[in-house]
Amino acid sequence: MKIIDLTHTIEPGMPVYPGTEPPVIRRANTIETDGFLEHKITMFSHTGTHIDAPSHILKNGRTLDAYNAEFFIGTGYILDTRKGNGREITKELLIKHGDVIKESDFLLINTGWSNNWGGDTYFSSYPVLDTDAAVWLTEQTRLRGIGIDAISFDSETGNDFPVHNILLGAGKLLIENLTNLENLGQNKFRFLCLPLKTRQADGAPVRAVALIE
Repeated sequence: MKIIDLTHTIEPGMPVYPGTEPPVIRRANTIETDGFLEHKITMFSHTGTHIDAPSHILKNGRTLDAYNAEFFIGTGYILDTRKGNGREITKELLIKHGDVIKESDFLLINTGWSNNWGGDTYFSSYPVLDTDAAVWLTEQTRLRGIGIDAISFDSETGNDFPVHNILLGAGKLLIENLTNLENLGQNKFRFLCLPLKTRQADGAPVRAVALIE
């Protein structure tokens, strides 16, 4: 079995959603002084590769700690949109892969945008789902979550977050800031994206991995 890590490293100065702050990692104890090493980490709940819960957008939405651990483990399918035209990922493109998406627990979208990680271009003009595509995904009853290798499922313009509202409103989890999707080597795999288990979490960093048989 081959394990592909799809997760960005959390570190000071890393890219974060505009308007938030990068994580602060401070050494709290040292082996020399205290006999053990420990760090204090301060960060936003949507730092790095992370999951959005419905409560991220919806006032009475479900929080991550309300899900059983096995919900975050399932069959994955990757959709490669790197040769697509335009910024929006359309319903028509999804329908071409509809049969396999309908039989998957998680859909990961490889836009190639993670190649811009660390630069200013990462934060604008990234590929996003259009609203018709988002609505179509809500109709796929088996699908638990959708992941993408960009900072958001919605455009950086505006603050109404239509795609988030559609998908999270239907109970679909969103995984953002994935990386290394081009290294999967096959379209179907086992996907794991276990979040930190914090109380009433609107989101949390994950260690996202793909297991290739």
